Amino acid sequence: MMARTKTGAGLAALWAEISQLTEAGELRRLSGAFARFVASLGGPGGGALPDTAPAALVLAATVLSELEGHGHSCLQLSDLADGPAALLGWSDEQWKQLAAAAAPLPRGVKAWGAQLAACEQVWQVGELDYDQPLVLDGERLYLRRYWRDETLVAQAVRERARRLRPVDGPAVRGWLDTLFASQRAAEKPDWQKLACAIALRGSVAIITGGPGTGKTYTVARLLALLFAVAPEAGSQRIALAAPTGKAAARLKQSIDKALSELADRVGPRLPLRELTARMGAARTLHSLLGARPDSRSFAHHRGNPLDVDVLIVDEASMVHLEMMACLLDALPPTATLVLLGDKDQLASVEAGAVLGDLCHDAQAGAYAPDTLAYVRTASGEEVPDGFLGQGGPLAQQTVMLRHSRRFSGPIGQLALAVNAGDAPKAESVLRAGNEAVRWIEHAQQQHVLQLALGGYSPCLELLRAGPPGAHEDWVRQVLQRFEAFRILCAVREGEWGVTGLNEAIEGRLEKAGLLRRGEWYVGRPVMVTRNDYGTGVFNGDIGLTLADPARPGALRVYFLEGDAVRSVLATRLRNVETAFAMTVHKSQGSEFRHTALALPRERSAILTRELVYTGITRASEVFTLVTPAGEVLLDAIGRRTHRSSGLRDMIGR
Repeated sequence: MMARTKTGAGLAALWAEISQLTEAGELRRLSGAFARFVASLGGPGGGALPDTAPAALVLAATVLSELEGHGHSCLQLSDLADGPAALLGWSDEQWKQLAAAAAPLPRGVKAWGAQLAACEQVWQVGELDYDQPLVLDGERLYLRRYWRDETLVAQAVRERARRLRPVDGPAVRGWLDTLFASQRAAEKPDWQKLACAIALRGSVAIITGGPGTGKTYTVARLLALLFAVAPEAGSQRIALAAPTGKAAARLKQSIDKALSELADRVGPRLPLRELTARMGAARTLHSLLGARPDSRSFAHHRGNPLDVDVLIVDEASMVHLEMMACLLDALPPTATLVLLGDKDQLASVEAGAVLGDLCHDAQAGAYAPDTLAYVRTASGEEVPDGFLGQGGPLAQQTVMLRHSRRFSGPIGQLALAVNAGDAPKAESVLRAGNEAVRWIEHAQQQHVLQLALGGYSPCLELLRAGPPGAHEDWVRQVLQRFEAFRILCAVREGEWGVTGLNEAIEGRLEKAGLLRRGEWYVGRPVMVTRNDYGTGVFNGDIGLTLADPARPGALRVYFLEGDAVRSVLATRLRNVETAFAMTVHKSQGSEFRHTALALPRERSAILTRELVYTGITRASEVFTLVTPAGEVLLDAIGRRTHRSSGLRDMIGR
């Protein structure tokens, strides 16, 4: 048992320092409360006082809980030993003061591991398990539920990656040649064609790539290929899903369009329209799993699995660790899972960076000789020797699409430069004076308001004119105009944050006579901030408030899902916020003709390369960067997102 080096009044300084950091906004109240809870669990009878717990445990529990709020699934003991100030977004001095209040602390990773393993509140993997709240797995400390989720994901993915099906290579090649006949690959090998061959043979496949690389184009052909070569495909249950309603609608729309084009080319020998009709609508992951109100559990799980044979999940970078664990737990062992996403985008707001962990080394390929031999037979593609390697089973089922057919112009050049961390190149593209990429440097808030006036006027003017004919057609057109432009923010609070800009934009549009503000008003765009199963709206859905044609004086919020329009009475929506401006995080899965990214004046740990890249790649035709200080951009390009995780290590075990 670890000696209690600080007890009674000795821990008072540590609790006082934790309270001071909490009041200063540097710590969540939850982190201090969690540390007190953990401290209270030890001792005879499980009822120790918080002031008798080991100082090292209190400090580790506080940091672990705080890092969970930053998206980390665990605490690396090396970070704890060296000082996690950068991970926490603190100054070195703040960490030193907290550590001094807890001194003496263990020195080095091994010493930290030994002291934590000796605490009653910590379960060390491999020892007797008493259901403690903290788990020590090697040199990583976890909250128990995140260790459980990582373990489940790692085990499920590892088993699926090893489970390969026999494939008739020559037959597959014949169909792939047909399905890709109209496309002349811009580069060799044709990674889209190769991805179809890889995904066909496994229980799991990951297809990653940036915007415009054709992820949904590829998966549409994968579905057609499955329908063509699998005898049982005619009766297979195929499901489409995404983290948000908008992303799900876009996935379905893209696949339907691609399959329709293929149907015209392939003709009667492959009834693709039948396949399209049978798939049904794409759904959010919450809806697919059967989310239960006010509960973290789902209707579907290992004991009541999903009724699917093939599941396609788009925008997988947005899927957090807990959701991925629930999804894999509910997926039948015989089903095929295909994950689509951009590994370089921002990870989910919640803990974990699952897609980034799963395809971290996708750029390198690391394909085994037998994989390359299969690819050659099934697709006719020759993979260069540079992609030969010693990757594990999951690497053999992962394909990175490398050629963007949409982002070949200035927006694509800027995105590539930012993604590569090449600040001089990014600055050069921004200063080139191209109409597709604009940089308002040394900007004031009024510049953003002017952009908002120009960007939202077409929608609000059409709204003010009223419907000339069919109401639903007019609503659809209003929503489409609204979706053509968006202002994205890196932060929530302050003059350059979502809250400050939304209020200022509302004032500017009201001054121009385009709207009249109130709690609810015609023309108010709203984002749903919490799943509401009673009304069928989900976190991240964006709608526009319009007059209810059937009830004078009433307002409804209209949502666009593909080409379909649905609405909910405004008074029934309890968890919404105005959405003229939204965070980059919330914009994932969306695309706007013109996107304006507003960065704040101050440098911050949350301003990263991934955030800027994600903001840029939301634009399809025009991108405008608005910065009060240019150095903030350059600083962000040089800072990469790091999330502590043990998932890759667990998969490799």
